Amino acid sequence: MFAQILASSKVLLLPLVGISCFLLVWAITANSINTSLGKFPGPVAVLTQFDNLYQEHVTERQKAQAFYERQHKRNADRVAKDPSYQPKVRPYTGKETFWDQIVTSLITVMSGFGLAAFLAIPLGILMGLNASVQAAINPIIQLFKPVSPLAWLPLVTMVVSGVYVSADPIVAKSFINSMLTVTLCSVWPMIINTAIGVSRIDQDLLNVSQVLRLSTWTHIKKIVLPASVPMIFTGMRLSLGVAWMVLIAAEMLAQNPGLGKFVWDEFQNGSSESLSRIMAAVLVIGFIGFLLDRGVLAVQRWASWEKH
Repeated sequence: MFAQILASSKVLLLPLVGISCFLLVWAITANSINTSLGKFPGPVAVLTQFDNLYQEHVTERQKAQAFYERQHKRNADRVAKDPSYQPKVRPYTGKETFWDQIVTSLITVMSGFGLAAFLAIPLGILMGLNASVQAAINPIIQLFKPVSPLAWLPLVTMVVSGVYVSADPIVAKSFINSMLTVTLCSVWPMIINTAIGVSRIDQDLLNVSQVLRLSTWTHIKKIVLPASVPMIFTGMRLSLGVAWMVLIAAEMLAQNPGLGKFVWDEFQNGSSESLSRIMAAVLVIGFIGFLLDRGVLAVQRWASWEKH
């Protein structure tokens, strides 16, 4: 019993000690670093910026609400004077706040990651089941896997601009550009890990499938997927980490809406508070990346027949 209590206390205490040491070193180091915009921000300055960013969000929401209230009143007055008038509701075009950009980045990364999973997992299963397919596709994977998102982004932008032509697009081109760049850079770890997981299924399980004469679909559903879940999710976790990093870089380079654009705009702004706002964004980016990884891990534990 005492050993369990001690182990539990270590699980909570050691991370707190590590975080406390990090904050202490950060505060001491930041005070000794001078930049063209002043001293490097310490923990207190960054914490202050979180409050400022939230207040800016609240203020922007109040402006949006006031805008729609004024518009509603004008439309009501027009309809009262002219019952045949068809009211038009114009969207609020104020700037995206920091919290809006977090949501934008999350939607983009999950869309790109979802598309990558939709393509990669079936292809990885096919490669794992068929050595000839794997031999044919593997060189292509090895060729494109190391390509930087900075190289993909101009190509994606040109293709989307040429193909996605619409006077009233359903979604913005900037979203498509970022999403496809994320997909192209995050698809490879999932393909590789899925193929490895499927190709290394225990021979006893394959023998059972042969004895029972399972159909191809039943074999995949009852044997392949349950046995390869750990490797598939390992690939998904790697891919999601890559996707999140790629997205921030793509948003910075292409100035697409999201956290990356926020960081770049603050860098270009060059105000006395820019460094602390950038550091706040860095912490948020890291924390979201951690939560995304934990989320995939939680799904893996739920989906795996090996209850880790």
